[in-house]
Order: sequence, then structure tokens, then C-alpha cells
Amino acid sequence: MNTAEFKTLTEQELNLKFEETKKKLFDLRFQLEMGQLKNTATIKQVKRDIARIKTILRERELGIRR
Repeated sequence: MNTAEFKTLTEQELNLKFEETKKKLFDLRFQLEMGQLKNTATIKQVKRDIARIKTILRERELGIRR
């Protein structure tokens, strides 16, 4: 997902998406260690999604609008 799609979600949906992506990152790291992960670039993408979600949640907490 891109930033614009994340901004349209509610806080509850963002928190749910955050938990899902954290679990996905854990699973990807586990697959990497087991040698089952084919595309390692997905780890980088998931990390970026987590950062985007956390940034949007923090902006809403502070009342910052861009």
C-alpha cells in the first residue's frame, strides 16, 4: 500500500494493519533464516509499510496535517 491509501484508513484499521504487518515481518524473517524466502526485497517493503503506518499514527496523535 502507498501512503495515500494508509491515510484513508481509520485509527483502528491502521492499528490492525500495523499488527498484521508486524506478524508478516516476523514470518518473512523466519522464512529467510530457514532458507525458504525467494524474494528478500519483500522484507524491506514490509519495514517501510510499518514505518508509514507509525508515521501516520503519530501525525494524527500530534494533530499534524500535511
